[in-house]
Amino acid sequence: MPVTHRHPGTVLTDHVFPVPLDHAAPDGEQIEVYARELVAAGREREDLPWLVYLQGGPGGRSPRPVGPDWWAPALRHYRVLLLDQRGTGRSTPANRQSLPLRGTPREQADYLALFRADSIVKDAEVVRKRLLGAGVPWSVIGQSFGGFCTTTYLSFAPEGVREAFVTGGLPGLRTGAEDIYRKSYPRVASKNAAFYDRYPGDVGTVREIAEHLAEHEATLPDGSPLTVERFQWLGLMLGMGSGPDLLHYLLEDAWTPGRAGRELSDTFLEGVRPHVSLATNPLFALLHEASYGQRSVSKEGTRWAAQRVRDEFPVFDARRALDEGRQVYFTGEMIYPWQFETDPALVPLHETAHLLAERGDWPDLYDPARLAANEVPVHAVVYYDDMYVDRDDSMATAQAVRGTRAWVTSEWEHDGLRVGQGRVLERLIGMARGEF
Repeated sequence: MPVTHRHPGTVLTDHVFPVPLDHAAPDGEQIEVYARELVAAGREREDLPWLVYLQGGPGGRSPRPVGPDWWAPALRHYRVLLLDQRGTGRSTPANRQSLPLRGTPREQADYLALFRADSIVKDAEVVRKRLLGAGVPWSVIGQSFGGFCTTTYLSFAPEGVREAFVTGGLPGLRTGAEDIYRKSYPRVASKNAAFYDRYPGDVGTVREIAEHLAEHEATLPDGSPLTVERFQWLGLMLGMGSGPDLLHYLLEDAWTPGRAGRELSDTFLEGVRPHVSLATNPLFALLHEASYGQRSVSKEGTRWAAQRVRDEFPVFDARRALDEGRQVYFTGEMIYPWQFETDPALVPLHETAHLLAERGDWPDLYDPARLAANEVPVHAVVYYDDMYVDRDDSMATAQAVRGTRAWVTSEWEHDGLRVGQGRVLERLIGMARGEF
């Protein structure tokens, strides 16, 4: 029996759906997918169209409502469903605690191979048919990786989609993992340069921290090591609207006097910890590169593409930067093998991660021919200076998917949907209704 809660102005209902672990074997093992329904108070009994939200990631759970948020404009038109994609949130979990129950690392890797966008879309179709009926399509909104999932949806189950909204998530249809990183490292370097232009005093602070970490062992409050490379991973923040400012405020608490002299403060180390641990979304580490795997692009595994391509960009070599007196650059949305040696949430999964990295012949996630004949209206925002999703890839896909209207803006960064106070979604809904 669904459980219902009331927030000011909103009624929330919990749903849990059994879905096949492997949709190719629908009568086999079942897992659970959780979703939270939102509807404006007083409209619970109205026959409203549905809008399902596909979260960014991979590995991110759907938002937890605590008040008005980006979905406020949607509640004027839709009944919203916030879906916890398989393995996340309240859906059947996939983490260092649950995955060993699957058996060997090889068995864990085989299990996780069923957690990509193609399976997420098939889960969504099961949910749609149970909530709305097989013949009733719904609207879809995908943020970042959720936009990748939306493009997969249009490739393989467009009959389930009435209209699609994409925010910062039009993927390259035939872009492999190595190409992704060859494009993203320069964007991350640009974000670093902009950060240091805004906060020139942080050039010295970052160098001092990196130098300290290169010469001394440092430990985060969870007991895990803070290495130079792990410190550099704070650059993941630089692509969000307030990310550079938050990074600056984190750095300004770096040092404190101690018995042995100047040392990294507990405040700083505790502030760093949640930014460099993937305890809350381990699937991001396990499946990030796999989310780019397609046999039509490459039948080889992704083989730690971010690590291999990084060698082509020596500007990110922190130790070399220290030796040469240069700025130390942070990295971005890249997953590295060393994370499975330093992050307590990932260390038990290191062998599984290596097997996934070597896994080849991933099924295709997009069907360019079907997308070229697409009949579903698509309304997308492309962030001009997006650090995480390549603008040129997004625009090429907007051209390749029939019926796509792209709004390109530099007003927001990648998190515009979340921080734009509803204006991004309001604009997209207006585009769908012919107001723009």
